Amino acid sequence: MNYLSTRDTVRTSPVSAAHAIKEGLAPDGGLYLPETVPTLTRADFDALCRMDYPARAAFVLSRFLDDYAPEDLAADCRAAYAPDRFPGGCAPIHTLAGDIHALELWHGPTSAFKDMALQIMPRLLSRALAMTGERRIAHILVATSGDTGKAALEGYRDVDGAKITVFYPVDGVSLMQKRQMQTTAGGNVNVVAVRGNFDDAQNGVKAIFSDPDLARRANDAGFFFSSANSINWGRLVPQIVYYLSAYCDLVNAGRLSFGDRVNIAVPTGNFGNIFAAYLAYRMGLPAARFLCASNRNNVLADFLATGIYDRTREFHKTISPSMDILISSNLERLLSFLGGPHTTRALMASLKTAGKYEAPADLMEKIRDSFSGGFLDEDGTRAVIRDTWRDEGYLLDPHTAVGLGCVKNYRAATGDGTPVILASTASPYKFAPAVASAIGLPPLADDDVFALLRRLSAETGTEIPAPLAAVETLPVRFTAVISPDEMPGIPFSS
Repeated sequence: MNYLSTRDTVRTSPVSAAHAIKEGLAPDGGLYLPETVPTLTRADFDALCRMDYPARAAFVLSRFLDDYAPEDLAADCRAAYAPDRFPGGCAPIHTLAGDIHALELWHGPTSAFKDMALQIMPRLLSRALAMTGERRIAHILVATSGDTGKAALEGYRDVDGAKITVFYPVDGVSLMQKRQMQTTAGGNVNVVAVRGNFDDAQNGVKAIFSDPDLARRANDAGFFFSSANSINWGRLVPQIVYYLSAYCDLVNAGRLSFGDRVNIAVPTGNFGNIFAAYLAYRMGLPAARFLCASNRNNVLADFLATGIYDRTREFHKTISPSMDILISSNLERLLSFLGGPHTTRALMASLKTAGKYEAPADLMEKIRDSFSGGFLDEDGTRAVIRDTWRDEGYLLDPHTAVGLGCVKNYRAATGDGTPVILASTASPYKFAPAVASAIGLPPLADDDVFALLRRLSAETGTEIPAPLAAVETLPVRFTAVISPDEMPGIPFSS
């Protein structure tokens, strides 16, 4: 299977999966998409239902990465999704009232859904380097709004043939997320805080990728730039797996009969996680609608309502910081998938020059056939955390609470009672101050996040994830803070 840029209007420059994963971003600034989406038969679904998660992952990845040897994919998936890496299980389901099934994606080494992709992605990249004859070091550049950074650091630390630099907004991540990144071990890692918000960090990374002079300097120094953000196909494709796996698990549990349709709700900022769900649907997952849940930075909800994407708006810091994003990069993939590269190129040019664009009416009609948008403000998010704990004894992180609140609002507005798969994207302990406050626990005077974790555990009878508990005693290694215009020099000094 070959891959093309979302902006490739000529359609004559296909690359292999290995090449797409190695490069991350296409030369024209677009994102890679497969030329076709493979479809699964009923027999395929029956086979998936009989498999465990690593086997399901290898089965699905082999359909997209057909230049990789199936036995290599199988071995890599077994290693990436081993029980010692995911002691709580790979994507288990907790069913809430109203046939809402929380897909818990946060039982990996950093307690966030990004682990589901970033435990396998470095293995895919290492093989891609060998398959393409690459002898240079891959320098992975990551902009993070919180969870991607630590998950990428954990996935790539001490990986042969790679080093990684993570940029995060200095005041735009939770205390736990910052501490996780600052204490990362490994000889090939670097972490740098950026003055500004996530979009400043993401724009800085994109600017490095698109600068030919920096590319030449990197080549002369024996390395090249690649990405671990979801703009890289190697990050996005593993995310397709867990939606298919969730459906199989619900069928196996007798909660669905094969063919029953589900709605899929995803709290999203960068649109990658929900686009992966959409690709699972295009493969054959019986999905009815995709509920795109936003926090107060509701640029996606507004786009789905109006057809206008406008990033020239006030940026809000929220208790769900991983969604504090105004430039949703992976939306470009949906635009190209449904509207074609000519339209996508024009819209992306308008976004760059004017900060906004208006999608054609026919394209919006196609998008709205599958997607609905909603958003939740801070008070609404806290209320969902409080009410879910009070009524069901289930502790939510703020991002998952945004998703659940949007599901309830959507149902109230439409009367649509279709069963829901809700992406639960992080452990509540990653955002302990917000969660503790929402359920009525008083703050600690000294702002000690680890003492607060222990209090939250004692009051709720839930367990602190081991990776988060361990951070307390690790030494802080990375304290640099820079301005966005200093970012291009970092890869050459790290």
